[in-house]
Amino acid sequence: MGPRPWARGPRAPGPRPVRVFLSLGSNLGDRQAMLEEALAALEASGDIRIAARSSLYETAPIGHEAQKRFLNQVVAVDTILPPDALLDLVHSVEAGLGRTREVRWGPRTIDIDILLYGDLTIRTSRLAVPHPELTRRRFVLEPLLEIAPSATLPDGRVVRDLMSGVADQDVRKVME
Repeated sequence: MGPRPWARGPRAPGPRPVRVFLSLGSNLGDRQAMLEEALAALEASGDIRIAARSSLYETAPIGHEAQKRFLNQVVAVDTILPPDALLDLVHSVEAGLGRTREVRWGPRTIDIDILLYGDLTIRTSRLAVPHPELTRRRFVLEPLLEIAPSATLPDGRVVRDLMSGVADQDVRKVME
């Protein structure tokens, strides 16, 4: 593979990187190590460059409350991958780290969601961007605002304005 567009030196021909926001969460095993391994695997693909990382946040589980608390993080990445290829990479990293999809909202070694892909709105049978739960999850909104304080959704809504609707959710910053 040739040099990536974000490599130093003369600009490589080809597509321009797109800024994408990903949410990562884990509640099995060494949660922090799992987040780090997922990020390392994403970057090792050569198709993603991590531009910013939020602090780590510990959160109560949603859906099935009888499980361990989650450690969550949001990252800004630059990628040349189109949305479906990025989703394939995300699923590959999750599978490589032992993610199974047996119980919706159940315990998991790693969960990686595509929150925002540039300013696109995507609705296919495989992928929905912005993530359909983004506006209802403080554990996503708070770390997103930490690394992108002026973030807006493709429909023009300001992410900061959405925080009031999730203020009562149990989210705690645990590590800068």
